[in-house]
Amino acid sequence: MEITAAQLAAMVNGTVQGDGNAVINNYAKIEEATRGSLTFLANPKYTHYIYTTQASVVLVRTDFVPEHELSTTLIMVDDPYATLAHLLNMVNAQSAPQKRGVEQPAFIADGVIVPDDAYVGAFAYIGKGVTIGHNVKIYPQVYLGDDVTLGDDVTLYPGVKIYHGCKIGNRCTVHSGTVIGGDGFGFAPRPDGTFEKISQIGIVILEDDVEIGSNTSIDRATMGATVIRKGVKLDNLIQVAHNVEIGENTVMAAQVGIAGSTKIGKNNMVGGQVGFAGHITVGDNNGIGAQTGVPNSVGDGRKLLGSPAINAMDFARQNVYFKRLGEMYDDLRQIKKDLEALKNGDKMNNPDF
Repeated sequence: MEITAAQLAAMVNGTVQGDGNAVINNYAKIEEATRGSLTFLANPKYTHYIYTTQASVVLVRTDFVPEHELSTTLIMVDDPYATLAHLLNMVNAQSAPQKRGVEQPAFIADGVIVPDDAYVGAFAYIGKGVTIGHNVKIYPQVYLGDDVTLGDDVTLYPGVKIYHGCKIGNRCTVHSGTVIGGDGFGFAPRPDGTFEKISQIGIVILEDDVEIGSNTSIDRATMGATVIRKGVKLDNLIQVAHNVEIGENTVMAAQVGIAGSTKIGKNNMVGGQVGFAGHITVGDNNGIGAQTGVPNSVGDGRKLLGSPAINAMDFARQNVYFKRLGEMYDDLRQIKKDLEALKNGDKMNNPDF
């Protein structure tokens, strides 16, 4: 499909700066684009590429002012990244395969109703009492335990496992290899040093518009529910323990680990490999940098780094000091030598010293 810069600008409420007849027929990163490509500039770190890119059209912010001559056409928009996301979603909706019906072999327990607009892939297993909403896509080798509930427009990619009783809201997407509703890590120590398993009789609830990356594990509650609130986005390889609650529109990058019964608020941004201790509370609108360890409860609106977590500015300052520790140690040794030399010299010149 081809479209001109002027046509695209009209679609996204943008303003053309350059050749409105420039033709777009593909999408590419700014440093890899070729003629016919549409790309974008949102991160200032990539600004230098705009002067060398071969892209025909670049989405930029309305306040962007080039410092050198450009060979590409610009479309000025309020938010280039959000605009590109909207365009890519449109492309995906048009090009993604529209699967429907039930492929064979698949196991569907007696009494389960599969709507006409749903899709069930080969080798899927759907247990007793499962409820399936409209326009649901269940790809091959998905396992749905007894009494699982799926809302409308849910997509479960190949190999997803959802244990009994768990509830998935509308418009949720779960990627391959993820397990929802596995047992929480509950064991009681016995006097002889062995452990007795504590049955995990709760469930997992995903509210609407949640997306879960591949190979993530969300454990069922000991009692009650592990809850992932509306709009949460979790990356690949994340561990969510039993009875955790993650608030609305919180996003987490890969390899985050959340210990049991921790409550995380809404609109938090959590970097990769962050670890949360159990039984703590994290407020709203926090930014928690990669590899941060959070051992204690956190309020609202904090920027945290380090392990244990501290204010991000304090961490940056301490990191500067840490990099200079070798130099500071050498200076300290030299000062000590100088003091010793001064002391010894005074003893030689003053016997009463």
